[in-house]
Amino acid sequence: MLENYLPVLLFILVGTLVGAGPMLIGKLMGPSRPDPEKLSPYECGFEAFEDARMKFDVRYYLVAILFILFDLEIAFLFPWAVSLDAIGFFGFVSMMIFLTVLVVGFVYEWMKGALDWE
Repeated sequence: MLENYLPVLLFILVGTLVGAGPMLIGKLMGPSRPDPEKLSPYECGFEAFEDARMKFDVRYYLVAILFILFDLEIAFLFPWAVSLDAIGFFGFVSMMIFLTVLVVGFVYEWMKGALDWE
């Protein structure tokens, strides 16, 4: 029974060594010379002048969501293209409907000015 789980245990062991090994080596071999500046909350040289919970412009989030949306579209296109001969005409029509919905959404966002950066 052990030989069935040996590859899994070996994988866990190697993963743990690769993850924890460099951190342990860095801790043991790296210099440790703390000083007040190094231990300060901001090492850049000046204290914080604003609250860390300041508001961000909503356009950053909108651009991130649109990027994820169109990135996932590409992720769906690769398996579809590989298996197109197996799924036939129904798969082709389904993907064209999916792409049409995405294009309509993209045109709507464009017309609303969500992609304009002022």
